Amino acid sequence: MSHDEQPHPLLRMSLTQLWELFPIILSPFNPLWREWFEEEKSFLLKQLACEKVLRISHIGSTAIGGIWAKPIIDILVEIPQEASLSQIKEKLLEAGYLCMNETPTRITLNKGYTLQGFAEKVFHLHLRYGGDNDELYFRDYVQEHLLVARQYEALKISLWKPYEHDRDAYTAHKTDFIKKYTQIAKKMYQGRYA
Repeated sequence: MSHDEQPHPLLRMSLTQLWELFPIILSPFNPLWREWFEEEKSFLLKQLACEKVLRISHIGSTAIGGIWAKPIIDILVEIPQEASLSQIKEKLLEAGYLCMNETPTRITLNKGYTLQGFAEKVFHLHLRYGGDNDELYFRDYVQEHLLVARQYEALKISLWKPYEHDRDAYTAHKTDFIKKYTQIAKKMYQGRYA
């Protein structure tokens, strides 16, 4: 970013302001979520045509099917170790994404957040190196175990209103459940997404 360029207005807001504007919302399962993922995947493949992409996957609750979820499509983009995260990030910024968090091995971007609140289609994109993909194991396990899916749904619904305006707390309270079933899934599906 050049010195005279101003950051996006959303990037100047505090977490409290962002959580007010973008509260936790849960919706019954919507079959359109899968279509939205496929459309965005096609869009991303065009945007990243010159880049090496190992896999683009639909993750998160909207990928599980049949359970209540935040109507936000989570997308995992895995790239080879030799690829440049920052180079791909720049392409995604040009494609309309906003960078929300960045570490040396992970970048989180989103699209569909406006100053008026959520757009109709909202995406969280998780850009990582290949193999950093525990979410795929969790997704598969929960898809294949209806009782666990119902428990996960009940947990999320129980957290919804108490943490409607505190996304970090909402996420933190799901962590133990997710870790438990991710570990089970990784043993069961050993090497599936290596």
